[in-house]
Amino acid sequence: MQCDRIWKGARLATMAEGKPGLGVVEQGLIAARGGRIVYAGPEAEAPACEAPDIVDCAGRWVTPGLVDCHTHIVYGGNRAHEFELRLAGASYEEIARAGGGILSTVQATRAASEDALVRASLPRLDRLIAEGVTTIEIKSGYGLDRETEARMLRAARRLAQERPVDVVTSFLGAHALPPEADGDKERYIDAVCAMIPAVAREGLADAVDAFCEGIAFSPAQSARVFAAAKAAGLPVKLHADQLSNLHGAALAAEHGALSADHLEYTDADGVAAMARAGTVAVLLPGAFYVLREQQLPPVDELRRRRVPIAIATDCNPGTSPITSLLMTMNMAATLFRLTVDEAIAGVTREAARALGRLDRIGTLEPGKWCDLAIWDVERPAELVYRIGFNPLHARVRRGA
Repeated sequence: MQCDRIWKGARLATMAEGKPGLGVVEQGLIAARGGRIVYAGPEAEAPACEAPDIVDCAGRWVTPGLVDCHTHIVYGGNRAHEFELRLAGASYEEIARAGGGILSTVQATRAASEDALVRASLPRLDRLIAEGVTTIEIKSGYGLDRETEARMLRAARRLAQERPVDVVTSFLGAHALPPEADGDKERYIDAVCAMIPAVAREGLADAVDAFCEGIAFSPAQSARVFAAAKAAGLPVKLHADQLSNLHGAALAAEHGALSADHLEYTDADGVAAMARAGTVAVLLPGAFYVLREQQLPPVDELRRRRVPIAIATDCNPGTSPITSLLMTMNMAATLFRLTVDEAIAGVTREAARALGRLDRIGTLEPGKWCDLAIWDVERPAELVYRIGFNPLHARVRRGA
């Protein structure tokens, strides 16, 4: 079999479904052709392969390329001042109701050109790429008007041209109420629903998201956004149950959402609904940490119902200014008590599932893109255990 490149002498964490744990293959081999995996498994069982480029991994561990499935990395300005306010005792809700929070980033983002947004976002993206990220989801939501939302999404698309990374975009017009809406949430949701057909027609978004919370939008308003997304042929996801239980997880499941994210206040009925719908739980320990939350997401119930669990940085300027998916894995294990296997699956297979991309990324299996992260570690647990340490040896995207 003629291939473009072969990696041999590797220890594989294939993450393949139906395999125990990490799907470990000792003394493994990966062969790629045309950017896709044609073989991943024991070297002794590999078909006869020839390739002009053969890489000896020298016993290093190889995982799928990492997937950060929930970020807001395209934005203007920063919110360091609000961090100081929170240290002084102000709550997230208090800051938001005083015109800070998301709205302060909206002001800075509206003032930024597309080029400026790309320039500001690249250092954040580079940090994630340096840790083995090969696919990233990026949301809009800091424009809250048609022009700026589209500008954010175009900037996100451009990042995939500036760097070797796959970018999945989500339209998050229903993120907060803009000041010019004069408190009229229904009228603003009308405007958001009117934006969706153009966003879909121009190919700017791969999905539609909403923030269902007391300081944002109600379940009924979020459902209106979902209906508009469905009419435009776009899948949906939801910021759900982060600060209170508005039964957002159940709402997301009812609409067949790819994922429900945050979930700190989700109850057993919400988890059961997600299990029935196949909706992925995306846990965001960075925001939990920064906001010093006390309410833990229902991890045991998610396990009991076999709801897939993904984790992501939620990189954003206010509540999770983190650009390290490795650190996020450690937080998920330390704060939420995820196991090593769950944490690694959460940034590979389950993160790919949360984006509706498991058919092409997230595991080391034939037919999928050859996206790899090659690690200088003795055992996979080091990826979750270490803090502030990056053991990435090499990153491969689409076989290159």
